[in-house]
Amino acid sequence: MINKNFWKNKKVLITGHTGFKGSWLTLILSMLGAKVYGYALSPISKPNFFDGLKLRKYLKKEYRDNIQNKNKLKKVVNLVKPNIVFHLAAQSSVLQSYQTPEDTIKTNLIGTYNILDSVRFVSSVKSMIIVTTDKVYLNLEKKKKFREDDHLGGYDIYSGSKACCEVITHSFLNSFLKKSKCNIASVRSGNCIGGGDWTKDRIVKDCAESFIKNKPIKIRSPEASRPWQHVLEPLFGYLKLAEKLYTNKKFVGSWNFGPNFKNNLKVLDVAKFGIKVLKSKSKIFFNKPKYYESEHLSLDNKKSFKYLQWKTFLKPKDALKLAFDWYKFYYDNIDNKKLVVKFTFLQIKEYTKKFF
Repeated sequence: MINKNFWKNKKVLITGHTGFKGSWLTLILSMLGAKVYGYALSPISKPNFFDGLKLRKYLKKEYRDNIQNKNKLKKVVNLVKPNIVFHLAAQSSVLQSYQTPEDTIKTNLIGTYNILDSVRFVSSVKSMIIVTTDKVYLNLEKKKKFREDDHLGGYDIYSGSKACCEVITHSFLNSFLKKSKCNIASVRSGNCIGGGDWTKDRIVKDCAESFIKNKPIKIRSPEASRPWQHVLEPLFGYLKLAEKLYTNKKFVGSWNFGPNFKNNLKVLDVAKFGIKVLKSKSKIFFNKPKYYESEHLSLDNKKSFKYLQWKTFLKPKDALKLAFDWYKFYYDNIDNKKLVVKFTFLQIKEYTKKFF
């Protein structure tokens, strides 16, 4: 599925490289032989994936600054002259968007505009992926599978800001980059799970931390259904799309990368499975949700399968087991971070056997 030779020595800039997805993408690209550069804020979670495991050595160079700082971002893009850009920098939490709505909008919307404007006159950039979310769709709770041409919307600030990212990307492309050799696509994926996600209020992380220590856990929205998928699944879809975009405008547009609707699992089922995998004695309790969150969410992936031959390989429980295994290994080897990185690469290599 992935052309390993394509990525060798390609200069790739990742915004948000210190985040959950960005950290995994950094490791994958380093395995593929790419020259990886990063632009992001320092991670605030403790522990954290990127700084905690000292992943800086897998980059050619990194720049720590806010995506809202357009002048600094433009200087970096002009200095690096990347061939490919992955824009992942974002405020990525629905619940956090209720607490910091203005910063969420500035980071997600203005930040996206800034990276678009930064590549506008940099001829080296041939391919660019704007990462949004499956929550960009107007969800009326009808348990439908959303297609790329469905209405965009969002009842919370996070979802609304990401829907706006889709609109501004489309507008910017048509206004300024229509004749450019820089081809741009936006990608929408479901709830990504995997080791190293220390973001606040993430169910798998919360479960792992509680169950490994045999502590009780309180979960919200136990009956909410989500399209759980391991982070490696959509990332390899993004890589394939970036390859295609490099020389072909036919791949410009929006793309879904999500698991099949039949593979959705309820939040309560995720917690119960975690207890089983980690052999925990923890008890599960329920918290009433403070803010609105969608109950059901699923994506239609026909486009990605037809034109990219992309699909998810892992069933939800297989994806969950990979994630829970990572956290268990992390806590068992908390004083040997090199071993944890080695284990992370091992999970990537095992998964990539499906592609090479």
